Amino acid sequence: MKFLDKILGGNTLYYPGCLTKFVAKDLEEKYQKILRQKGIDFITLSELELCCGSPALKAGYQADFKKTAKKNMKIFKDHGVTRIITNCPACFMVLKKYYQEVLGKDWNVEVEHITQTIKNSKFFGNWKPARPAGGLGIGNSNRETVSYHDPCHLGRQMGVYDQPREVIKSLGYEISEMDLNRKNSFCCGGGGGVQSNEPELANKIAQDRIGQAKKTGAKILCTACPLCYLHLKENAKGIKVKELSELFNFDQDKNDNK
Repeated sequence: MKFLDKILGGNTLYYPGCLTKFVAKDLEEKYQKILRQKGIDFITLSELELCCGSPALKAGYQADFKKTAKKNMKIFKDHGVTRIITNCPACFMVLKKYYQEVLGKDWNVEVEHITQTIKNSKFFGNWKPARPAGGLGIGNSNRETVSYHDPCHLGRQMGVYDQPREVIKSLGYEISEMDLNRKNSFCCGGGGGVQSNEPELANKIAQDRIGQAKKTGAKILCTACPLCYLHLKENAKGIKVKELSELFNFDQDKNDNK
């Protein structure tokens, strides 16, 4: 069926987004490994891939954003892309919501955040967690506790709350929720240009969020957004900050999926 899809031009594109691609390159590698291990066929367009246009859109440059969207749509169509998987909540929101608004019926590409893809995989639940440094595996009574931070774009903007939590639980972790979670989640402070223009304020917000996570008693603060991850990690004291992909065990036997 996959071969037939390719003949008919039905390619799935893994789209990491600029921050993952150029700053958090290890996350791109991890997510590609996850997709391959779980039998999810995909292509990449590393040399041709453009920014989704989110910075231009948020800065109010509507014409530039539309121009970028049209360029990307042409590249996607030239490569037969009918489905996009991204680990970046901002790219997910822009590609799924705002491309539809500016491109109309010409935009007919299915867009998923990677936590949705993982949750819908036929191998969902057949995972092994990453092992804590110097510790035991998670698949026992000594399970580590994770507090999950809802990224603004993924949560409030796009309503994706359950899939990341279900993925975390499937890895054997327990989740201890912060008081401010889901639609009431506290921003990490790094988005919307705050980190660039008001770094002290951005860091104060992140430190407040770190404090909220520590109050849960969790050993790990996890998020499914590269920006939230990098910003929270930079301000973390007394708790480990991990991006969701870092909870996976990449030494898992490849035969587990056969």
